[in-house]
Amino acid sequence: MDVQVLLNDMSLIYAEIFLAVSTLLMLVYGVCLKTRALQQTAIVALTILFVTFVVTLQQDNGDQAVKIFDGMLILDRFGVFMKALILLAGAGAIFMGVRDLAGHVIGRFEYNILVLLATLGMMVMVSSNNMLMLYMGLELQSLSLYILAAFNRNSLQSSEAGLKYFILGALSSGLLLFGISLVYGYTGSTSYEAIASNLDVFSTAPLAAVVGMVFVLVGLAFKISAVPFHMWTPDVYEGAPATVTAFFATAPKIAALALIIRLLVEPFGDMTGDWSQIIYVMSLLSMLVGAFAGLVQKNVYRLLAYSSIGHMGYVLLGILAGNEQGVTASLVYIAIYMVMTAGTFALILSVRQNDVAVRETSGFSGLSVQSPKTAYGLAIFLFSMSGIPPMAGFFGKLFVFQSALVEGYTILAIIGVLTSVVAAYYYLAIIKTMFFDKVANAKGREVVDSPLLKLVAYPALGFTLLYIFYPNWLVYEAGRAAQSLFN
Repeated sequence: MDVQVLLNDMSLIYAEIFLAVSTLLMLVYGVCLKTRALQQTAIVALTILFVTFVVTLQQDNGDQAVKIFDGMLILDRFGVFMKALILLAGAGAIFMGVRDLAGHVIGRFEYNILVLLATLGMMVMVSSNNMLMLYMGLELQSLSLYILAAFNRNSLQSSEAGLKYFILGALSSGLLLFGISLVYGYTGSTSYEAIASNLDVFSTAPLAAVVGMVFVLVGLAFKISAVPFHMWTPDVYEGAPATVTAFFATAPKIAALALIIRLLVEPFGDMTGDWSQIIYVMSLLSMLVGAFAGLVQKNVYRLLAYSSIGHMGYVLLGILAGNEQGVTASLVYIAIYMVMTAGTFALILSVRQNDVAVRETSGFSGLSVQSPKTAYGLAIFLFSMSGIPPMAGFFGKLFVFQSALVEGYTILAIIGVLTSVVAAYYYLAIIKTMFFDKVANAKGREVVDSPLLKLVAYPALGFTLLYIFYPNWLVYEAGRAAQSLFN
């Protein structure tokens, strides 16, 4: 590659380069700090994410996508939209981490480093235009998440969560690589464009290519915890530190979903008849398992794990449409889901017993008496997650159901509505516990008034409540992002 071309390409990814270099420098800075390293590096990390966010927005080239490094990466409006969500989720995780980890044995500055490295991997995933670049970004993200899951070395549960996530993550990576090798073996390329053009000449997709695509989708389904590849999710959510669970529930899912959407639209765009069957089954099973398995959960993090599984089913329902409207609906749902989840975790983390985040649903009993604003805020997020109007979550489900109905997936849309009703039971059960149950064990329980948690919870609360007054702006931005994919 010509040096001038290389320099020009590098100038187009200043956001990723800045994030990578700044993270390495912050590692050195954190090692040199003697006290309050977690808090001080958090300030630096948030500054890095803010600058990266601003620079990322400059990557929007309008309707024209730009390919760099011999087509290994692509810069388009879809990538900018998803990267913006990932960076916001990463910032929220750092805000929550400072309050949740400070003062504990696990309150180490490496947490901020790992969040930034995982975010960098996700940004590479979103902009990948080649299977090899896809894998590099995915592994950078995954290695950081393995460590974060086991971040509390003094907890057997955390170590178990990290080990389970590592083993199943390695399995999913192996399946993904096997699928990539099959696709490469048949098409002779790892480039998305070359794969699409080589498959386009066939009226019916060859079996080898279909099998390769299936393995690729299975590997990515692990990352979004879609059924039947969800088995790690409840245990990891329960065992990992609470703030790490909050990060797991947002940013990695956004990145993996962005990757799935790009793969299905670009290299496998002519195989809709093949991959739609897989997405159909995963969406159906995810909605059912997420709704019914959550009914018996007493641990709030396991409950939120099954809740996230159900939400992934709704997102896949939009992707199933396979057109611009369906992808737009999925992007809107992803954005709303991220905001709701971040706000929910911020308020849950503020309820602490003996300075540890409450983990059992019974720990929220009588919360409306102790802290009315926390109880009402959490109730709003839970109403939104269950899809009750006029909260933002209602509109997310409305859009994906509408896109499914337009494409003729009437039965699946009806099942989605019914599972939403079932899932509403366990959301309402928490609300009932907060407002109507007597305090079971309030000894040592406090509701911390943390400005950092407020910086996550209050904007999310405002978005959830006020979205009804101006819903079109998010639909417009998501539509532009989806349009850039299909153009």
